[in-house]
Amino acid sequence: MTKLLIDCDPGHDDAIAILYAARRLDLVGVSTVFGNQTVEKTTFNALRVLTLAGLDIPVARGCGAPLLGAAPLAPDTHGASGLDGVDLPAPDRDAIDLHAVEFILRMARAHRGELALAIIGAHTNVALALRLEPKLASWLKLITIMGGTAGVGNLKPQACVNILSDPEAAHIVFDCGAPIRWVGYETTRTVLLREAEITALAGGGRVARASADIARWYRERQRAVNGIDGAPMHDSCAIAPLVDARFIHYEPTPLAVALEQGPARGMTIVDRRPIQPGVALTSVAPKARANVDMAVEVDRPALTGDIVAALASYR
Repeated sequence: MTKLLIDCDPGHDDAIAILYAARRLDLVGVSTVFGNQTVEKTTFNALRVLTLAGLDIPVARGCGAPLLGAAPLAPDTHGASGLDGVDLPAPDRDAIDLHAVEFILRMARAHRGELALAIIGAHTNVALALRLEPKLASWLKLITIMGGTAGVGNLKPQACVNILSDPEAAHIVFDCGAPIRWVGYETTRTVLLREAEITALAGGGRVARASADIARWYRERQRAVNGIDGAPMHDSCAIAPLVDARFIHYEPTPLAVALEQGPARGMTIVDRRPIQPGVALTSVAPKARANVDMAVEVDRPALTGDIVAALASYR
């Protein structure tokens, strides 16, 4: 079973991704970062989710601001608490006495070649870990990322919160040389829990019922803001390739993060031109090497069905 560390900013979809991963993988730790709310709130939410499920998994609090500038929080999507609309228990533990950056390094050292890292929030913690220890990229089995877009965005027309929160950090991660599987918002926004799935969860145990509350609130917010009739399972799409390779099909793709100030800042620029290797044309910009495997096709019924089954399996 794959060992996994999740770096996140819970967040409704983060909460479900944590619960999903804990049933399908060997979840060895959770680290938190700013994004959907302040790092204080996202850490509190991570602890509440683990307490709900009775999961004895360490949580390490991480960075509260990006490498440059102030934190561009996104409370409009997830509410004042970062996890509105659900009654979760108070945490039965505190975050560990270790910063998320050091926690990531410690876990990667302890599980060299075995640990997958899912980044489903701002990339600040992981970027700093890579700067402190460049060998981290070679220690990891895989990095799987939800964030950015090759199409429609959320905070900006063609940029999304997890990259826009800290573009410099995302650039460091995408350029680190580790194997990366990347799924963009244009894909994850189509992987939805609809009323039938939410109703099924509502008839289950305590974790399933709480998951139904999370999904229902998130669905209503998405419907009001984006016109999406369902709760998008954005972050669970970063867990999916570790659970079953058949859920998502990927293609090797060059990806760059726009760092310049202006309307393009935070965009994930992918190059899917069918230019053949070795072709040199004076009038055509060359194609860079592929640094990510990009999600291009999702088996939505299979993935959402597995998410619901995992959440329903808690007792």
